[in-house]
Amino acid sequence: MSEQLNLTMEWDKTFPKSDKVNHHKVTFHNRYGITLAADMYEPKDLQGKMSAIAVCGPFGAVKEQASGLYAQTLAERGFVTLAFDPSFTGESGGLPRYMASPDINTEDFQAAVDFLSVQENVDPEKIGIVGICGWGGMALNTAALDTRIKATVASTMYDMSRVNAQGYFDAENTPDARYEKKKALNAQRIVDYKNGSYALGGGVVDPLPEDAPFFVKDYHAYYKTERGYHPRSLNSNKGWNVIGCMSFLNQPILQYINEIRNAVLLIHGEKAHSCYFSKDAYANMIKDNPYTDNKELMIIPNAVHTDLYDQVDIIPFDKIEKFFKEYLK
Repeated sequence: MSEQLNLTMEWDKTFPKSDKVNHHKVTFHNRYGITLAADMYEPKDLQGKMSAIAVCGPFGAVKEQASGLYAQTLAERGFVTLAFDPSFTGESGGLPRYMASPDINTEDFQAAVDFLSVQENVDPEKIGIVGICGWGGMALNTAALDTRIKATVASTMYDMSRVNAQGYFDAENTPDARYEKKKALNAQRIVDYKNGSYALGGGVVDPLPEDAPFFVKDYHAYYKTERGYHPRSLNSNKGWNVIGCMSFLNQPILQYINEIRNAVLLIHGEKAHSCYFSKDAYANMIKDNPYTDNKELMIIPNAVHTDLYDQVDIIPFDKIEKFFKEYLK
């Protein structure tokens, strides 16, 4: 059930290597038989069975970027952590490349929990997850499905179903707009089938137009500069397949988040263009949910979307550490 992956063994992250943790590459498989590549980080003073956290995101990024930074930092703070590439991206397996799936990518998180649960140094009753950007939404979907997950952090969260079906800021939230979008995507399917390959949609625009909206400039400042560029990152390069996110159009992944019983912490920047995703998700999560005492929305003053990717003086790691130590016990 295991694909042979070509893993890079040298340190090729967008953040410096910590001398406070041990790091090694691992692989694991999901229930579709796709082999996933991951970086495992462990405290150097590892003792007995410990709490563990799986980390993924942002949407279109790789584990050498923000998720690896989160994982390494949380390992410095006493957790066994796993930053993984989702199916079809980065060093992970799965063909064709550069596809996204609400089902398979949720399963990727569950497979990470499978893997952590059988590690000798992990207590399977003390496992949490962190999802960043689009994988924040996927993390919430996983938390609504997987009762093994005791605590979930969604940082600078995107609801990928909502943004695909309704557009940015819900500006395309009409049946006609959705119909035209579906019509174009289905026409692209025919082109791709004839060509025997999938057209790429393009990553973050570069060079940056002078009249680009702020959120595009925000992404460019991360993915297209030394700050966050990585050669395997979709957003840094040619992006997802044009039809890669098609199934998000009619699969609302946050449908049952108000049934999550375990702890959830949503973190978002006050000035982030995407902040409405977390605000609305939090409101929906606690509506008619008898388990609200362990749910929290934390808004970071003046922070923008990508600040929570890599700005360690802005990412509230003290809060995240406290949250996981409280609920992974």
